[in-house]
Amino acid sequence: MGVPAVWRFLIGPPLRARQAAKQQITPIEGLPALSLDALTSVAYGPEAIIVVLAAAGIAALPLVLPISIAIVVLLAILVFSYRQVIEAYPGGGGTYAVCRANFPPGVGLLAAAALVVDYTLTVAVSIAAGVGSLTSAFPGLSSATVPICLVILAVVTGLNLRGLGDTARAFLLPTMVFIVGLLAVIAIGLIHPLAPHVPRQGRPLVPTEGLESVGVLLVLKAFSAGCSALTGVEAIANGVPLFKQPRVVRAKRTELLLGGILGVMLLGLAVLANRWHISPRFGETVLSQVIATAVGRNWAYYVMSLTITVVLMLAANTSFGGLPVLTSRLAGDNYLPHQFSLRDERQVFAIGIWTLAGLAAVLLVAVRGQTLRLIPLYAIGVFTAFTLAQSGLVKHWRQTRPARWHYRAVINGVGAATTGVATVTFLVTKFTVGAWVVVLAVPALIMLFVRTHAYYARCGRALGLDEIPARPHAKPTMVVVPVTGVDRLTQHAIAEALSISPRVVAVHVVVEDTGQNAERDSELDRRWARWNPGVPLKILHTEYASVVRPISAFIDEIHDQHDEQIVVLIPVALPRRLRYRFLHNHLEIALAAALKTRPDVIVASVPVPLRVS
Repeated sequence: MGVPAVWRFLIGPPLRARQAAKQQITPIEGLPALSLDALTSVAYGPEAIIVVLAAAGIAALPLVLPISIAIVVLLAILVFSYRQVIEAYPGGGGTYAVCRANFPPGVGLLAAAALVVDYTLTVAVSIAAGVGSLTSAFPGLSSATVPICLVILAVVTGLNLRGLGDTARAFLLPTMVFIVGLLAVIAIGLIHPLAPHVPRQGRPLVPTEGLESVGVLLVLKAFSAGCSALTGVEAIANGVPLFKQPRVVRAKRTELLLGGILGVMLLGLAVLANRWHISPRFGETVLSQVIATAVGRNWAYYVMSLTITVVLMLAANTSFGGLPVLTSRLAGDNYLPHQFSLRDERQVFAIGIWTLAGLAAVLLVAVRGQTLRLIPLYAIGVFTAFTLAQSGLVKHWRQTRPARWHYRAVINGVGAATTGVATVTFLVTKFTVGAWVVVLAVPALIMLFVRTHAYYARCGRALGLDEIPARPHAKPTMVVVPVTGVDRLTQHAIAEALSISPRVVAVHVVVEDTGQNAERDSELDRRWARWNPGVPLKILHTEYASVVRPISAFIDEIHDQHDEQIVVLIPVALPRRLRYRFLHNHLEIALAAALKTRPDVIVASVPVPLRVS
């Protein structure tokens, strides 16, 4: 089985445009496809709050509940807002679409750049967190952290190249086990915990001296840290075109489903953490402590721990659903290369998928798969997007003035102010520990978008895209066929050349070094005369080893004598097996590289299949 056949087996057969519906998703499939990032944030969101509060001592830990309630209220506002975004901008793009319609172009580019950074970090953080959980359970794998991260990234990338529908169905079972299992853990913990006195592992990390005071700044830091649980809420609005018809209804349903499940999980975990006085401990996460207390350290505990590890790794899929749609919108607006807007044979935006995988791989290698080195960069991009989306919706309601628009504008205004405070707090508190990278990356991306757009604008003027061009005029054509001998390869190329134009000349390059070449040339002349294909043979002599220079000089000579369109038609032997193709002299590569910048020459190849066993 050759490489193309293996690739086709892994990725799947081509899909017709009307078959693309097979890769579109339902609201339930939207949970593993576009919501895992948000859902799995319960593994680190509540813990982030408790870690910040622990700096003020154990007396500050009960604040986890009111702060979590505030975060769930913000979650409700965001869910409400993004459901409105889905309805108002069903073409996808989410925050970028909102800002593009309501603000100057620069604001939309800021939103797009922030989302690109966030999506890339989401992939890296999710995979690194999952592998970190795996290596904690199996310390012997620690030395292979980076290779394991890259293998998981390759699997997720491959599944997304098959199509989002296949990916969603593959991830559906672990997602459902995670959701149902964690909700069951919360319910058991609230009603009747099975192991309330289970010993907790690791040493406590709550300081007993040098405590911070419980003030507004500490609460804001804890609130901002806990808001990391809201990352991924926007992905559904970015990926509306990925849903089955009616897309808007299904996407809004998925957004509501995500908000409900995530809200219940966050509140439930906060109540249990407060009730059981959960504190940060070295070697055991807050979520692990909650599960152990609720059901005990038995098979259910280990099943849930393994499931959390798996879904943390799979949460990277949220970005693969959102970023390719976003980059396709940017490409459609001339802010990225147009290749990003093209679907491949599987009806997916493959360039966007490959780009995301490449950026995430570089990040994972750079930080050696360590989650803690990525956390300071995380959430800033998405909260910038949250703030811009809320602000854009306020302007949208003021302009369109639908029923109860005042009510909607107030909700979005409160949401914009809240997420804006969280964004500023993130930047201030995390700037020196890594957030400066995001501050540099976002303007760099905006510059890339602006330069790309400026280039396409210049191209449009140069090509006269807004003008009606003059009538085209045909030129006589001469076809030049480089040959190495008299054989079936040459015969096929000459036949193809004569089908283009009756004016055909075959050329053969001879290096003047020994008398053997002269004898070989005479033999070629005799064979050509015996064959008599009706096409003259021109022998080109050179003192250099390259055959490109004499052919280019011959083309210049033709142009000096005649105003003709020159077509260089190169015969290429094409064995069926890939390993044999390296054994042939690929003249077409060298000639194409030398002649491709000349507007007066067309370079084409004529593949001739070789059936060599």
